[in-house]
Amino acid sequence: MTVIRNVQAELSRFRLRVLVASLVVLVCFGLVGARLAYLQVIRHDDLRAQAENNRTAIVPIVPNRGLILDRSGIVLASNYSAYTLEVTPSKVANLEQTIDELAQVLDITARDRRHFKKLREEAKNFESLPLRSRLTDVEVARFAAQRWRFPGVDIKARLFRIYPYGELASHVIGYIGRINTAEKEALEESEDPANYRGTEYIGKLGIEQSFEEQLHGITGVDAMETSAGGRATRRLASQPSTPGNTVKLSIDIKLQKLIEDMYGERRGALVALDPKTGEVLAFVSKPTFDPNLFVDGIDQENWQLLNESIDKPLLNRALRGTYPPGSTFKPFMALAALQTGTRSAGTLINDPGFFMFGGHRFGSPENERGGIMDMRRAIVESSNAYFYSLANELGVETMHDFMKPLGFGQITGIDIQGEVRGVLPSQAWKRSYFKRPEQQKWYAGETISLGIGQGYNSFTMLQLAQATAIVANNGIKHLPHLVIATQDASTRVSVPVPPQPAQNLGYKQDHVDFIRQAMVGVTQQGTSTRVFVGAGYLSGGKTGTAQAVSLAKNEKYNASRMEERHRDHSLYIAFAPAEDPKIALAMIVENAGFGSASAAPIARRAFDYWLLGQYPNPEDLNAVSKGQAGAPTGKPRLASELAWPMAAASGAASAPAPNASSAAVSALRRR
Repeated sequence: MTVIRNVQAELSRFRLRVLVASLVVLVCFGLVGARLAYLQVIRHDDLRAQAENNRTAIVPIVPNRGLILDRSGIVLASNYSAYTLEVTPSKVANLEQTIDELAQVLDITARDRRHFKKLREEAKNFESLPLRSRLTDVEVARFAAQRWRFPGVDIKARLFRIYPYGELASHVIGYIGRINTAEKEALEESEDPANYRGTEYIGKLGIEQSFEEQLHGITGVDAMETSAGGRATRRLASQPSTPGNTVKLSIDIKLQKLIEDMYGERRGALVALDPKTGEVLAFVSKPTFDPNLFVDGIDQENWQLLNESIDKPLLNRALRGTYPPGSTFKPFMALAALQTGTRSAGTLINDPGFFMFGGHRFGSPENERGGIMDMRRAIVESSNAYFYSLANELGVETMHDFMKPLGFGQITGIDIQGEVRGVLPSQAWKRSYFKRPEQQKWYAGETISLGIGQGYNSFTMLQLAQATAIVANNGIKHLPHLVIATQDASTRVSVPVPPQPAQNLGYKQDHVDFIRQAMVGVTQQGTSTRVFVGAGYLSGGKTGTAQAVSLAKNEKYNASRMEERHRDHSLYIAFAPAEDPKIALAMIVENAGFGSASAAPIARRAFDYWLLGQYPNPEDLNAVSKGQAGAPTGKPRLASELAWPMAAASGAASAPAPNASSAAVSALRRR
């Protein structure tokens, strides 16, 4: 009996084990079935897409960057194709050894190595990075013969940006450079981050930066079938890229070059506008720089030379340089007096050569004649005493409120980035600018210097040019702008960029006429008479001399005893022809002394070019560039007969000439 019970117990346990095992098997099959159902039904679309992605690769097609043209269709920025030697670090076993061996086949400089190292620090390990750019056909053939020795190294054809005239108009055109980490993050957060897949360069300055969206174009894609080893086997689908649009500027590059040449080695800025439209005809900042240096990434040596130079060639002086306007401020002070009713044109003020206020003597240049001044004579002869007393009568708040609509101390809204505001002083400004209470109080004596464009006044040449254009255009204010048209890369249709609506500042016509006539008097009987002798047109102007550094009490200005960079600045504002102005400008030559000696001669020849089609002869041009000229000497050349380019721009790159689209250029040139 005991044996039978033991057998039955064993059978029971066996059956229980079989049941448990069967249940486990069923559960396992159930889980497998559920997993299969989940993968085949629920995850079907997702897994199919992943499988497709493993089989295919999406390769971005970088678009050709758009051209930049001047108003006549001259190409200022273009592209050309060249071969590059590229390395993918993730595919190279020993990177340093590979580069050393490549250097035995091709010329790889220390600069190339430093540049490559910098790119590696910024890029991902699997990206293809250029080690050498612009290989010759001989170098390509030499590498191709030994390519088997260098896995992970290849030759690629890339488009390079080219600025054919080098330093000419570099602050306007700007440049492109490799996308840095901050820019990558900004692009990833933008509305269309995919448009920059495969793109390595982006606009960094000037038009290249401000019109990046227009110039970049639309990235295309190639869908490629790949093998298990990652090699492309065939193209499955393709969507071509759309080239960037062509951007046409209002700048006349020949006028720009003439003005830059007339500055020579001197520092300064000039902005010339069409007063009837606000189009920028010339936008000069000296010294300049070569934007071609930045295309592949500037090397440390050149960057130090530019960034640490005492001349600050990277500073756009026309847009970001702020200066006291000096006596060029006087016509606007006179207009304020007329418009506010503070002083009439016939009011007589005695100018003894100084102005006493609060026990302080405000002086005048020793060359002023002085005497009894009405408003016209005060402008023509640039009487300091007259405008000292006028500033006292107007007061700082009235001056601020009148000058603000003219654009002084304001953002003009020009269509490139980086503009600064400058300083149009007021009591509120002083309270916000200074921190200590004793510094925040406005003193009546501070108002006096404002009347002659000194004191806290600090403006850009763009602001001064806009104000001059407003007076030349009878009080009608236009927004300064550089871009006048774009051309669609696909349709080849040129589309004008509509200007912003003009604003009438509401000046009385007889007040504006009086100021303009007084400024004409400056060129006929006043401080710039010598420069405009024999001009084939009447122009209005105003010279200015502004302090670069303050003088000690009772110290007299003596340029010969001062360091060059401590000498006064030379300024000039002007418009022409007087009866129907077609050009207005404001300019400064830093530390060059009297405006009539250094600035006005540049304005005279710019007007001769724009209005008469005359170009100074080489001897006269050389004299102007050294500040040794008055009226033009010798026989001028006809601008229409001069070949372009008239001479290689300083610092121009030796890269191939741009292969511009003739259809694009022709369509815009017809405008």
